[in-house]
Parts: sequence; C-alpha cells; structure tokens
Amino acid sequence: MMNKLYRSTSNRRLTGLCGGLGEYLGISPTLLRLITVIAAFCSFGTTVLIYFIASLFIPKQSYMHYV
Repeated sequence: MMNKLYRSTSNRRLTGLCGGLGEYLGISPTLLRLITVIAAFCSFGTTVLIYFIASLFIPKQSYMHYV
C-alpha cells in the first residue's frame, strides 16, 4: 500500500506540513522543523514562502485515515 502525503492533524505546530512529511518519510517531524527553521534563515525567507505554498496544495489528513 502506498502512503499518501497529507498535512498532519495530530502532529502539528503551524500547518501540520512537517508532521505530515515526517510521517510520510518515516523521520522525526521535530528534525524536519529544525531543518525548516535553519533553511528559512539561510534562504532569506524563500523556504517560508515554499512552506506556505506547499501547505495550500497538500491536503489535510482526513479523520477517516485514523479508522
């Protein structure tokens, strides 16, 4: 069965994107959040723009996913 990429509704701090990516990739969402913050500073905000654009296009995890 293929995993689908969703924004997490249970493991979220801002939009759930790092939580969903962490679940999808099988790595710690905290590590992804740290990488995102560091990249935001190094990219002069480009990472923040990409983060919010991705949050618009990646759907939220449905509640049926838990069942």
